Amino acid sequence: MAGHAHYREAHPLVFVITHWINLICMIMLAFSGFYIHYPFFGGFMGVARGMHFVAMYVIIINLTFRIIAAFFVKTATDLGSRQVDTDIKNWLPQEKNKHQFFETVKYYLFMRKEAVISAKYGSLQKIAYLATIPLTYLMAYTGFAIYGPTMTWGLFSGGVEMVGGPMNMRIIHYFMMWVFIVFTMIHAYLANIYNFKPSKIIFAWKESE
Repeated sequence: MAGHAHYREAHPLVFVITHWINLICMIMLAFSGFYIHYPFFGGFMGVARGMHFVAMYVIIINLTFRIIAAFFVKTATDLGSRQVDTDIKNWLPQEKNKHQFFETVKYYLFMRKEAVISAKYGSLQKIAYLATIPLTYLMAYTGFAIYGPTMTWGLFSGGVEMVGGPMNMRIIHYFMMWVFIVFTMIHAYLANIYNFKPSKIIFAWKESE
């Protein structure tokens, strides 16, 4: 469980910074996205659109950087250990994660009393976190596909045609926003389900015993 990794080797400063950038961009994207969809006060549309695109570019650059950094930055790979190795190994299948997927599911469904302690990330964590990578790029794609200046480009017009028109693409973009909002809420809840020590290290880079 990530809740046990409250030390700096588990969360290097560079990843704390990328996490902050993700959070800020997510808030900006959600707020500006809601406003663009339904302007709940006047005179802000230009700013909202600018905010939306700036945050989108930043989060895509940040995600790409995070993926590349995983091959070079070293982090702790075992809970409770300060021994480090290349971060990408936390995302690949690990011996300690074997046969734990269904046991982890049972724990979250209250069918198992004890939490499944494995590597730095559990089976469900890896799947959930890795899934956000293609989903984030797909979210950007749907955004460009409904954006006037780019929606006629072949790369995007083909996708619009595939889903049945710009309105369907807009609906996909809108509901994907809710996927990210719900994911963020669940992520925040599960990360702090026992205490707020995980938030201290990931936001303030403050270690907890």
